[in-house]
Amino acid sequence: MNKSIATLAGLNATGTTLYIALVAVFLSHASQVFGSKAEGTVIIPVAMLLLFVLSASVTGSLILGRPILWYLDGKKKEAVSLLMATIGFLFGFTVFAFAILAWMSR
Repeated sequence: MNKSIATLAGLNATGTTLYIALVAVFLSHASQVFGSKAEGTVIIPVAMLLLFVLSASVTGSLILGRPILWYLDGKKKEAVSLLMATIGFLFGFTVFAFAILAWMSR
């Protein structure tokens, strides 16, 4: 694998993982920040769906942005390599997260 592709894939996956961690921290502390006054109102599902769409856009851009640009530029082999490497790094981060969960539950 090309070193620059591996580096870009690692950066894409790391950025995605950090964004996911940031959203997870926000969600785990949301009730402390906002309280319970909005319970039973429509604003909670609206806010959650907006966060979901925003997150899909951000993570989609991080994972697919450069591979799509490269593919459209005619660099099809490099685009597929970058996408697969990024997914590989994300898989590794996912396994690591579940390993931490398994270790913590002992």
